[in-house]
This record gives sequence, structure tokens and C-alpha cells, in this order.
Amino acid sequence: MVTDTGSTRTAGAARRLNAPRPALVEGHADGTPRRVNRQGVAALREEWRIVDRWWTEEPVDRRYFDLVLETGENVVVYRDGESGAWFTQRA
Repeated sequence: MVTDTGSTRTAGAARRLNAPRPALVEGHADGTPRRVNRQGVAALREEWRIVDRWWTEEPVDRRYFDLVLETGENVVVYRDGESGAWFTQRA
């Protein structure tokens, strides 16, 4: 038997895991990140681009970077091609 927790939270109210968050990114002239949220980039591990849903009213155009920061933290950032805004996600 499952005990009632008393929570009124439903499955529809669940939050997204690893949701993108706005990031402060300073870049080099070629567009690669130099600093992310005021932390220096120690290494660029990988870079890729996603262009999808171009046939819809909400196309996706993103340039992703898998980085290692000077603190040793791994981070994935992307630049939205439509808005020019930067976002971060945990690696």
C-alpha cells in the first residue's frame, strides 16, 4: 500500500530537468566563449550546431559549446541564433 503524502502537486506541474538558464558570456571574435558567468574558459571540449523545426513558426537555431571552466566545472552553453541570447545547461 502507498502512503498518501498529502501533496497536491500533480504530474502536470512537474518542472523540466536541466532547463536552460540565461548566461553571461563574453566571446572571442570567432564567437567561441572566452568567459562564462565571469569565469574563464580553460578548454573547449566540443562544439556543434543544431538547426531544427525550420518549417514551423518556432524554429531552433543554436550553436552549442561543451566547456571546462578555470574552476574545473564542466558546462554546456549555447547561443540562440534567433535572439542572440546565451544560455547554460549542466554538462
